[in-house]
Amino acid sequence: MALLSSPHPLPTQFSASPASLCVRRRPITACQLCTHKQSVRHFDQSTLTVAEGSSESELWAAACLRVRSFYHFKPSMFGLQDHRRYLAERELEAMKERVGGKRKGFRKVSCINATVPLSQISSPSVSDDFCSSCKFNNNGEDRVVVGTLDLNQCVSLPDEITGNRPEGIGADFARAYLSNVCVAKELHRNGLGYALVAKSKLVAQEWGISDLYVHVAVDNEPAKKLYMKSGFVYEKDEPAWQARFLDRPRRILLWFGIPGVQL
Repeated sequence: MALLSSPHPLPTQFSASPASLCVRRRPITACQLCTHKQSVRHFDQSTLTVAEGSSESELWAAACLRVRSFYHFKPSMFGLQDHRRYLAERELEAMKERVGGKRKGFRKVSCINATVPLSQISSPSVSDDFCSSCKFNNNGEDRVVVGTLDLNQCVSLPDEITGNRPEGIGADFARAYLSNVCVAKELHRNGLGYALVAKSKLVAQEWGISDLYVHVAVDNEPAKKLYMKSGFVYEKDEPAWQARFLDRPRRILLWFGIPGVQL
């Protein structure tokens, strides 16, 4: 798996970066899942942890993974590492703002990360850059963020079509969206996307969310397969004019009803 969902905050966060320096893999918010014919690195699944991130070091590692996942950089680009760090710093500040409850229009946001011990993925087949940039320390153990997403409790995401459920009173706190979903390309096909989505459902249930949504690029069959296997169903399409106006692939909106939560 590659990108499961492009992040909704990135267009504004990264608008200051010159277009000549890097190319966005996708405009930001629809779920993006790609398949790759590269070798897949397996690891001991018992060492995988999927949980809400809270420490600044873990959020930084997640921000670095998002920059690696959502942007292509020209190999010959001058100051490449400095530019990547700049983008990660911008994303970290935005993540802290969202998770800290300071983003207008969002009642609650959680950064959910999939992590494994560094020792599990340190090998010649995994780049040193990935291990070093996405690493953080948790109680004395070096771990690496290998997948990440945001769970957003809000009525709608900026520049995205809005879910229909629930209607009327309660819609402002009972609806949530997934965004910023990505899995490190070095660990595709290890079930990390499914694990992230499963954890987001549990957190949403704890929040009292009744209706969970995700936006997916209309031509992204792997992403649609992932979410539909996870129980999401089609709700509606983004108008073609909106996608053209925003200069991005058209999205569809998928819905999942959280069991046991009623308004």
